[in-house]
Amino acid sequence: MKNKGLSFSSIFAGSAMVIIFAISVSLYIFVMGNPANFEGGDPANHPLPGNYLGMVYKGGFVVPVLMSMFLMVITFTIERFFSIRSAHGRGSIPAFVAKLKAHLEYDDIDEAVKECDRQKGSIGNVIKSALLKMEQMRKDTHMDKEQKQLAIEKELEDAISLEMPMLNRNLPIIATLASVATLIGLFGTVLGMIRAFAALAIAGNPDSTALANGISEALINTALGIGSSAIAIIAYNYFTNKIDTLRYSIDEVGLSIIQTFQAKESASTAPKAAQVATGKSSQTTLSA
Repeated sequence: MKNKGLSFSSIFAGSAMVIIFAISVSLYIFVMGNPANFEGGDPANHPLPGNYLGMVYKGGFVVPVLMSMFLMVITFTIERFFSIRSAHGRGSIPAFVAKLKAHLEYDDIDEAVKECDRQKGSIGNVIKSALLKMEQMRKDTHMDKEQKQLAIEKELEDAISLEMPMLNRNLPIIATLASVATLIGLFGTVLGMIRAFAALAIAGNPDSTALANGISEALINTALGIGSSAIAIIAYNYFTNKIDTLRYSIDEVGLSIIQTFQAKESASTAPKAAQVATGKSSQTTLSA
């Protein structure tokens, strides 16, 4: 199931990138490059005054690449938002954790499991697997206390390792776009500046209007790159914080499960130890 989920994620990410790039190129050529946006109806001329579509088109071939990055950031941000929201389950995590700790304090495991079923999501699945493992260890008579505790901790870690990759999927893409988008934007700006000054040198006489248009067109790339990078950084930090909060809540409840198991095991072994001590004392008295 884990490999299938990761494979589907890879297919979704790859398909989304290809589709987004095709959409960006189409918008660049047919919408922004529409002859109606330029003087004389020719895309080779300057854009009409105040026509931003034509101005963005003049940013060059880097523009559709930056547009693709911007749309990718938006797409994967929306996808991660709903995925992580689903992983949190139906209710509030702090309230869920408080209820579970209350049930564990009274050793009401059945009600704690029902609470996990009501919560659902990754946190509910992880905690439920640990609770069921604890119940199984309580019935096991072939393992000592330390082995049982290690088995519960391993079950908890295995459940976490199964859920965490699903939470972190596509976050590396957002992190990469956050750093690369700005560099691509600067690259496009440098190319635009080179073209602007080269055209000015060929013209021979300084044309302030042509130079201003060339510089503004070049800076379009920087604006797109910085905008995409800013959104990606905010989204990445937001989702990382959400995942850390979820992991902390799981660890908090996991510690409560271990403490409950230890207390229950200690309580069950205490009478046995007392019986053994009483038996030895009786034997000593009879011998005397």
